[in-house]
Amino acid sequence: MEWSDERYLLGLAEMDETHREFVALVNAAGAATGAAFVAAFAALCAHTETHFANEEAWMRDSAFPAEGEHAGEHRRVLGDLRRFRERVEKGSTMMAKAYIREQVPGWFDLHAATMVAALAAHLKARAA
Repeated sequence: MEWSDERYLLGLAEMDETHREFVALVNAAGAATGAAFVAAFAALCAHTETHFANEEAWMRDSAFPAEGEHAGEHRRVLGDLRRFRERVEKGSTMMAKAYIREQVPGWFDLHAATMVAALAAHLKARAA
């Protein structure tokens, strides 16, 4: 994945930094092999859990109207990551590597452009 200000920058410093970290961790996991992949995938999973928890707190605290749909998407992705993490911890990395390389970039592009952009706009409007 390549970071693009035009695609991903939403104008909320904490959110933007979290997304930069996410892209960097996806790239690190995508490029890693062997034990380095296991560590990179674990770091991506840990980051994503915190990342999603923070977004869900912002949604809850701001009465974001699409909270249910957005949080549901988080649950789906976290479920995928947890299932792959179990396999990775048992030494099977092929499916997790394919998921990181083939599914996550497209999912993140769409998620950032729709659900996260709507949340950012909502948070900015409430702060005004």
